[in-house]
Amino acid sequence: MHHKVLWVVQWIFGIYFIAIGVMHFIIPEGLPDAMSWMYELDPTVHNIAGVAEILGGLGLILPGLTGIRPELTVYAALGLMVVMIGALIWHAGRSEPMSMGTNVFIMLAMGYVAYGRSKLAPFSDTA
Repeated sequence: MHHKVLWVVQWIFGIYFIAIGVMHFIIPEGLPDAMSWMYELDPTVHNIAGVAEILGGLGLILPGLTGIRPELTVYAALGLMVVMIGALIWHAGRSEPMSMGTNVFIMLAMGYVAYGRSKLAPFSDTA
């Protein structure tokens, strides 16, 4: 059962992180208020976060999908946890409890993926 749940979480957050990562490079006009913080980030932070989120999102999906180095999924999830720690610090400094809650939720989901793919249902056990 963990294998299927992990795949759902990986796909949802993989697509989410790829989309948010791309958004760091294009920063569309008219973002909802909950995402208006994107207009205030330093361009260097946008570049670092964008690359990290795109690579992390791909790392949640591609290794398991292709069977090439599936253990990298664990590292992608851990890396995205680090990104979320940075986001949590950013939003805490801006007193944005809703965004902070979202960051914590995503950190927990990435922790589940990291633990799940390392201990509960590694890809090597599901083939």
